[in-house]
Amino acid sequence: MSSDDQQPGEPADGGPEQLALIRETVRRAKVPRAKPRTWRGAALAKELPVARVMVDKGALHLDRLWDYAVPEELDEAAQPGVRVRVRFGAGAHQVRDGRREGGGLIDGFLVERLAESDYNGPLAALAHVVSPEPVLSPGMLGLARAVADRYAGSLADVLQLAVPPRNGKAEAAASPEPLPPPPAPEPGTWERYGRGPAFLESLAGGGSPRAVWTALPGPHWPEELARAVAATLASGRGALVVVPDGRRAARVDEALTGLLGPGRHALLTAESGPQKRYAQWLAVRRGSVRAVVGTRAAMFAPVRDLGLVVIWDDGDASHSDDNAPFPHVREVLELRAAHAGCGFLLGSTSCTVEAAQLVESGWAAPLVADRARVRAAAPLVRTVGDQDQARDEAARAARLPSIAWEAAREGLRHGPVLVQVPRRGYVPRLACERCRTPARCRRCAGPLEAPDARDLHCGWCGAAEGEWHCAECGGFRLRASVVGARRTAEELGRVFPAVPVRTSGRDHVLDAVPGRPALVVSTPGAEPVAEGGYAAALLLDGWAMLGRPDLRAGEEALRRWIAAAALVRGQEEGGRVVVVAEPTLRPVQALVRWDPVGHALRELAERAELGFPPVSRMAEVVGPPEAVLSFLAAAELPPDAEVLGPVPLPPPGPGRAPGGRTRPGPGERWDRALLRVPPGSGAALAAALKTAQAARLARGGADPVRIRVDPLSIG
Repeated sequence: MSSDDQQPGEPADGGPEQLALIRETVRRAKVPRAKPRTWRGAALAKELPVARVMVDKGALHLDRLWDYAVPEELDEAAQPGVRVRVRFGAGAHQVRDGRREGGGLIDGFLVERLAESDYNGPLAALAHVVSPEPVLSPGMLGLARAVADRYAGSLADVLQLAVPPRNGKAEAAASPEPLPPPPAPEPGTWERYGRGPAFLESLAGGGSPRAVWTALPGPHWPEELARAVAATLASGRGALVVVPDGRRAARVDEALTGLLGPGRHALLTAESGPQKRYAQWLAVRRGSVRAVVGTRAAMFAPVRDLGLVVIWDDGDASHSDDNAPFPHVREVLELRAAHAGCGFLLGSTSCTVEAAQLVESGWAAPLVADRARVRAAAPLVRTVGDQDQARDEAARAARLPSIAWEAAREGLRHGPVLVQVPRRGYVPRLACERCRTPARCRRCAGPLEAPDARDLHCGWCGAAEGEWHCAECGGFRLRASVVGARRTAEELGRVFPAVPVRTSGRDHVLDAVPGRPALVVSTPGAEPVAEGGYAAALLLDGWAMLGRPDLRAGEEALRRWIAAAALVRGQEEGGRVVVVAEPTLRPVQALVRWDPVGHALRELAERAELGFPPVSRMAEVVGPPEAVLSFLAAAELPPDAEVLGPVPLPPPGPGRAPGGRTRPGPGERWDRALLRVPPGSGAALAAALKTAQAARLARGGADPVRIRVDPLSIG
């Protein structure tokens, strides 16, 4: 009797007995049991009973395919490309009834089905098929293997970057029906480039042109990329566009939607969220969508019938993955273009040395505008010259010389003014006022910084510093050796009290600002787009970017300056840019002439003489000194390999250390060795490093070392 049927005042007899009866009934019920993970005694598939699986183990000494038996019940679902779970790590002694058992359950991808295995011993069975959705195509597997070999990494690590995590809800939903190809677009602003219309015509006709495109300054590049994608779609093929960040992806997304309408492309960015992003990825893999715009992870997007791959602003560090094996989008898209035989477009308002090498080698053709169009579209760029120094003796040493103040005042009469500051924060670097010794943390020797006008803390460990004094002279007063964006905004606000001052940086990035007069203080890469363009721009503290101890310091400074100056109105509209840097330096002169290609070609020629990348191939080995030395001694490097170092590695900044571990403790030292080979030996170097690392990991117990092929920074 239920409690609802019980009469008021009637005792609830039999309560404990009823509970006991329910428990016994449930215990004896013949409920379905979970399938045995070992499939002991189960019949195997009658045809192709062997599955070759790529297990999700990133260790280099396990970088191979493994054979598993296919139970008959999984025969239909276990198709090439699906996700599976398998038992891994069982020893040869754990065999029962001819079937290997034991080991831990791990994920993997079923690569192919075979009639028999090359392995003569007993096989473990597939545990189960995670999903019948095939997510790994043979073409993607081949690309992942090529990327792993180029960067001395494992296939499993590359597949973790290429295939997003599964989302059941997104997988259960159907993708939309594909739309018919759109008509070929008009050239539009591509007519400003000599070969621009021919490039689009080739794409629309099914061709596979390869080009390095130096875009004119201004707001037109997203629409021009959209027209290149539309021309590729018109030929019945797919297109892939990779940009450095979500803000620029949104601009290309908007341009594509305006040109082609909704439903023809997918946007793959981290801002989409896991479910939406996976649903978009599945729509691409299923062929419902033929065009993709996204950030770094989209470089592996499974676009069907790929006809064009595009990378925008290849010099941006965001294009280099932070996870092993650290692939770069530019190199991956070059591999995709070679494997798929599709078109390739590298675009930027600047020009990297790698892009110049693609043109010099004949692999890609230049896509540029004539000098008359460049001069009309680019703003007037000024720096502190001899005449300005004669009028103002402190102009060259001043942080804001008179020419910069004049440009700001004049620009504010007509619209917003952009102020680029290399460092974020308030005062990111401090020194003793008396002896100029850099102020350092007493705990970890990291640099002290001031997040505001009152507090001090360490830029490495974050410890607060309330009682600092100089270890050299005993002084207690500090001076700013580097001024950040927030301090700059504060100073400009006092000088122009009637003008609003806005900041854009890592903590808060502005997407766009209105065309009204305002001062916009930004760190490099965070510059918002101004409605109608900026009236002027001030590029401050050029020494901070040019003085970095890095081979790419000049190239990177020019790229960041041009990216900011490209947001300014052209000369015909009165746009002005002032760069505060030594005017005789090559990057400054290239900015004044607006000649990034010439600068890249001269850099390429010098690096060819010195044997530096990208003419040569380089790799770095980082780790504890003994580990680096033992690794180099064991590695069978190519005969033409040159070992530079090892040398002590400078202390890392905040966050993770170069070795992939946390920052070393006090007294701990890391070394770095650079390995250099001439052109043609890069594959041999990567193979040797991979073999040596695999042997080291197989032995176990040794301190780890990190290998990075083609590092972004070599000092």
